[in-house]
Amino acid sequence: MIHGVVALAAAALVLLTLPGTVELALLTSAALWPAHKGRPGAPIERRTLDRLAVVIPAHDEAASIGHCVRSVAACAAPPTTSAQIVVIADNCGDDTANLARAAGARVIERVDPARRGKGFALEYAFARLLDEGCDAVLVIDADSVLEGDALTAVADVLRKGADGVQMRYLALNPEAAIRARLMNVALMGFNVLRPRGRERLGLSVGIFGNGFALSRATLLTTPYDAHSVVEDLEYHLRLVRAGGRVHFIENATVRGLMPTGGMGARTQRARWEGGRLSLLVNYAPALAREVVHGNWLLLEPLLDLLLLPLAFYVTFLLAVLALPGSPARLYALGALALVMLHVCAGIVVGGGGRREFAALAAAPFYVAWKLAVTPAIVRAAGRITPWIRTARE
Repeated sequence: MIHGVVALAAAALVLLTLPGTVELALLTSAALWPAHKGRPGAPIERRTLDRLAVVIPAHDEAASIGHCVRSVAACAAPPTTSAQIVVIADNCGDDTANLARAAGARVIERVDPARRGKGFALEYAFARLLDEGCDAVLVIDADSVLEGDALTAVADVLRKGADGVQMRYLALNPEAAIRARLMNVALMGFNVLRPRGRERLGLSVGIFGNGFALSRATLLTTPYDAHSVVEDLEYHLRLVRAGGRVHFIENATVRGLMPTGGMGARTQRARWEGGRLSLLVNYAPALAREVVHGNWLLLEPLLDLLLLPLAFYVTFLLAVLALPGSPARLYALGALALVMLHVCAGIVVGGGGRREFAALAAAPFYVAWKLAVTPAIVRAAGRITPWIRTARE
């Protein structure tokens, strides 16, 4: 009887973690494998890019909007392309709009209490800009800064015919607290290593909500009408199902503020993970059916959805390891080793160093904190979450 229960528990845990193991192995190996010099990094169809709009969605971001606008303005303008900074001040109750204008941005104010959220704000701004003849949009969060020649790098790939692009998205304040540094380590894996692997495999790399750009043609064929709390992931799934592809730009970086206090980080984590859980429930069955019917391009997005947050993934693997006498323990050992390789490779590829490796000593406490947020994640998955500015200390 006991052996049967152990076998069933092991089988269930292996089934829960196996898609994530395949996904991590696939993307980590592809990211670390030497790039194929004969494979182009972007499409080669030339496309006109006269007007680029840098869209900054903002809800009560008076504290950071000026710094964000000035960082974009300081970037070198792409040759032969006009880059306009547009702040969409959405349902703001503070001085965001005036401060954005003072920093040099064009401001579009939107007031619609019944339709609140970043997705609604972007949909509104994109529609207006397309009507004005804009050739592409680049989205930057209001608590972020753009680095170096990012605008030029984005414009170069869009001119070659890319449907969309995603730049590196890392933390602006990793030194603020150990939690912020660990978040940055997570971003190095999620926002640098994994998209590099997808790019080298010829797959769409994903959209991370910050530092992504879409062409006019893409927005006309696949309108940006995603309104969930993870509208970026939702839209990317629609884009891939429509045959589109987002490319990764490694030589362009955006950095966003990470919450360092417990409540802000807890709220942000619950919203993100709850949103992903909701999309998993709503999209995974349809994606699986399309894969079975031969649309193999959707296999990797399906595996990405099925990949549990690493805290839960590692916890389940440790549970398998704790089962006495189970042959699945070998699988768990191998998968845990893969996680370590993935995290360490992410630090190297993401430009981290000694401090990031040293921060891994606090990873067990970070995992415990994330597990404690589980009830809030489940609650967030079951409701529509309003756009509330995350508290940042």
